[in-house]
Amino acid sequence: MSNSISNPFQDKHILLGVTGSIACYKAADLASRLTQAGARVDVILTHAALQFITPLTFQSVTGRHAFTDADMWGSEGHIQHIGLAHNADLLVIAPATANTIARLAYGLADNLLSVTALAAACPLLLAPAMDGGMFAHPATQSNLETLRQRGASIVGPIEGHLASGQIGTGRMVEPADLFGHIRFLLARGGSLAGWRIVVTAGGTHEPIDPVRVISNRSSGKQGFALAQAALDMGAEVILIAGVTDLPTPVGALRIDAPTAQQMLQAVLANLTGAAALIMAAAVADFRPIAVAVDKLKKEVGLPEILLEYTPDILTEVAHFKQQNGWPRRVIGFAAESQDLLDNARIKLDNKNLDMIVANDISAADSGFAVDTNRVTLLFTDGFSEPLPLLTKQEVAQIVLQRLSLMNNK
Repeated sequence: MSNSISNPFQDKHILLGVTGSIACYKAADLASRLTQAGARVDVILTHAALQFITPLTFQSVTGRHAFTDADMWGSEGHIQHIGLAHNADLLVIAPATANTIARLAYGLADNLLSVTALAAACPLLLAPAMDGGMFAHPATQSNLETLRQRGASIVGPIEGHLASGQIGTGRMVEPADLFGHIRFLLARGGSLAGWRIVVTAGGTHEPIDPVRVISNRSSGKQGFALAQAALDMGAEVILIAGVTDLPTPVGALRIDAPTAQQMLQAVLANLTGAAALIMAAAVADFRPIAVAVDKLKKEVGLPEILLEYTPDILTEVAHFKQQNGWPRRVIGFAAESQDLLDNARIKLDNKNLDMIVANDISAADSGFAVDTNRVTLLFTDGFSEPLPLLTKQEVAQIVLQRLSLMNNK
């Protein structure tokens, strides 16, 4: 079976338009990130952008010629914009000033960037950057709405300290955030396009009193990696998150479910129409029968806390699937400290799973709170596939590939 990693940036041609704003330095960071991710990045700078940053900066991080208006009048000037536009998978303009936004809205073609934008048939993403009053002006808002109606994606701006010295909404989004939006757009139409995948991630907190909880060491990293891998392959993703502070992958619909009961309700509410459920969350097995209204005080003495089982989500999912036919596939996780494969195989059979990911949490480099995992994939036909030590992102992509193969059989 192939373990090739899906990279939505690999061999993609991205046009990056840079316009006249102090936020030009963020565009250089973005160009570097995109190039390192595997994309071929061609940069077009407007005349105003040249007052803030030089073409050499972008050539240094992309390894490619950075274009300016002077390129319109060279030996290939009459077709330069056509060549750039027709080979592009995505046109990103970041920062996008109010002036350039107006040019695009009215279809002007008076510089290399605007004429290339008119010739481009690829998706358009804009990251506005300007003073707060300029952004709030009805003309700018009308121009942005015109571009939205034509299918453009608008990311930002955000609130913060502006070049004018004021605080307001007008700052360009940070390169890391914009990178996530670009990643999402490039992945649309991938091998899992049309699939809806529900992923659970993180641990749950079962309250003892208003302060204390029963919990576990799950960070949610593996589940969030699975959500990102599904997005990278074009799927629609619903991410049901327990208690974790990880940022939501761009494009995923996140539902926070901090207790086992809340997670059960969220899962069942989103199964209809789902191609798959990937149950990577570490759900607490026990919870207090009664939650104390006030904080338990040690001066009163050692409390007696009676426990009960939390709902078994995978058992409830099996019942739901039997009655409704959804989800089409169910993948579980088994985090074990002993008898890994035996315990995982029992869970695979008892929960009517299509596949289970067995994870030995006794290893220091695998399991909770680390960035790597060493797992074994078990299938219903008795086949097992041990994987070497991999990053959680690599594990996630292999799990999604195996899921894709199962659904295509």
